[in-house]
Amino acid sequence: MLASAYAPPTPPVPAIISQASSQAAAGGTAATVKVATPEQRAKISKTAQAFEASVISTLVGQMFRGVDADAPFSGGAGEQAFRSFMTDAIGKSMAQKGGLGLAKSVTAEMLKMQGLT
Repeated sequence: MLASAYAPPTPPVPAIISQASSQAAAGGTAATVKVATPEQRAKISKTAQAFEASVISTLVGQMFRGVDADAPFSGGAGEQAFRSFMTDAIGKSMAQKGGLGLAKSVTAEMLKMQGLT
């Protein structure tokens, strides 16, 4: 019963968001939406793909965290030193081939945040 009465505090809404919401509620448009140029779209897409590569690299790095190679196949200290390069390469390669699908969503959100379509 006590748990249902609890409501977490809501963060303050920035003025620009509340202004846009009030304009939209009044029937007006908050901002004009512009079409992204091919250069803008390519730059945003490249940034989104780099973000996805970073996320994948972090995930793969965590998967390798507890993996130790046995003595005959161990790379020793060199393996530990260069493992991050390997996970980065895996992340970039996976992102270039479609990855997890994050880049598409991130690209759409970045365009929306900049008022572009």
